[in-house]
Amino acid sequence: MKRKFRQWLGQRFKFEQQKKLTQRDILIFIYQQGYIYLVLILITFIAGINYANNLILGFCFLISAILCISFYLTFKQLHQLEIEIVVPEVGRVGDALHVQMYFKQSEIATRYLRVKVADETHRVLVSESEKKLVFTFKPEQRGQFILPDIQLYSTYPLGLVRTWTYFYVQSKIWIAPQPQDFQQEHEVASDAGLPDLDEYRDLKNYQLGDALQLVSWKQAARGQGLYIKQFENQVDLNIVTIDYAHMPSALHEEKLKLMMGLVDQCERQQTPYILKIKDILLEQGCGEKQYLDAKLLLAQA
Repeated sequence: MKRKFRQWLGQRFKFEQQKKLTQRDILIFIYQQGYIYLVLILITFIAGINYANNLILGFCFLISAILCISFYLTFKQLHQLEIEIVVPEVGRVGDALHVQMYFKQSEIATRYLRVKVADETHRVLVSESEKKLVFTFKPEQRGQFILPDIQLYSTYPLGLVRTWTYFYVQSKIWIAPQPQDFQQEHEVASDAGLPDLDEYRDLKNYQLGDALQLVSWKQAARGQGLYIKQFENQVDLNIVTIDYAHMPSALHEEKLKLMMGLVDQCERQQTPYILKIKDILLEQGCGEKQYLDAKLLLAQA
């Protein structure tokens, strides 16, 4: 029953990336001291009937009205609030993983909210058109990271009633392995050394991922833009091949860690590289997109 109930919750409160909270998304019920308040209403009602005392009955109706107003005010804390959750596509073991949650409202109102993620509860005051809250996680395993369920709730103004909703984030987060230093020299695809940088055949426009050591700085200094030198005998100059089959380890996870370390080193040195994992090939490149693709490939291997 518990498993089926959680499946029902996951279907009803499934969250893609952005949602505007409507009546269907919000749950509301009596909360903690609200039960004591109900007992007080019941006692005053019985006392007013038994003693035929209009003053006691009037007080009973007054506190009942306060409870009804609390339902409305508490419900308005979440109603029409727009939620956006931004998650990174790829993280890495041991590195901080930041998930951003945005609260947006078209009509400015003061909202006193609480967000519960795992065992942590964050207080949020939304009094502007947009408010940001950042959650930080530290993944410990490579592979797909399951984001904990997020609960948003409020007990404003009197704490008698609680309104809440859930967010079951559907976005996938992949975690790359922790890098491990590779002590041996990199395997270079070209068997020739670096050519004479003064003897080049042609120039081509610089593209993201090209090695910085091949930039023609003379043209750059003249304000002519960034160009890459093309050499007569240049074939995949200084391209590092990071091959899963050549990693000096018998363990799958150790191989991936070594490959991650090599990728980091290539990115620091701005050296183009090729990544091979069995039948999967990541074409040569260098830069932000190449690095993201490499981490994603290592995370899913």
